[in-house]
Amino acid sequence: MGLFITFEGSEGCGKSTQARLLYEHTRTLGYNVIHVREPGGTPIGDQIRAIVLGMNNTEMDPIAESLLFSASRAQLVHQVIRPHLAANGIVICDRYADSTYAYQGYGLGRNLADLRTLTAIATDGLVPDVTMWLRIDPAIGLQRKLHPDAAQVEWNRLDAHELAFHQRVASGYAALAEAEPGRWVACDAHLSIEALAAHIRTNLTPYLQTGRVAISPVNERTTP
Repeated sequence: MGLFITFEGSEGCGKSTQARLLYEHTRTLGYNVIHVREPGGTPIGDQIRAIVLGMNNTEMDPIAESLLFSASRAQLVHQVIRPHLAANGIVICDRYADSTYAYQGYGLGRNLADLRTLTAIATDGLVPDVTMWLRIDPAIGLQRKLHPDAAQVEWNRLDAHELAFHQRVASGYAALAEAEPGRWVACDAHLSIEALAAHIRTNLTPYLQTGRVAISPVNERTTP
């Protein structure tokens, strides 16, 4: 049943760039691969994304926030991810449930057990096969996003939290990775884009060689 790869990390770590580069690499090799993102990835999910990340929605309650993220995730999993995995394809997802645990759990202090229950319902228990964790100093990551050269990068409601929030998120990722070392691949996001991409490809090679994923004509479908 296919291969489910997720990218996680604090703001400014470069995960969106690396997810796209990995998609392009595996697509060039002939794999049946799609590239999606959270929140979003479907017409319904994109509408939810506009609400949950909107800079004007500063009054959003943490419970409402968690429910909105989960609603978008449920739509993406059932409409896109599970069908593609069932066809022995590869799914590369820019953020997934671990973002909820890191941001809403560790960052905002929501109960992790409640978040895991909500996620299990939304995803019907779907867990990634491998998670590429791009580690970066939160202060450096935020500086990257605020740099004039990064003007095209989205700055959203979660980015605007204080540095202490982002430090809690980074600590949350470390705790999640420590709890499931078999799934997480730690990557140094301070490396150059090219060096980091090479590191990710090297670590992914064993997963591609398992025979679980199909080589097929290039699949043109991708969700930005």
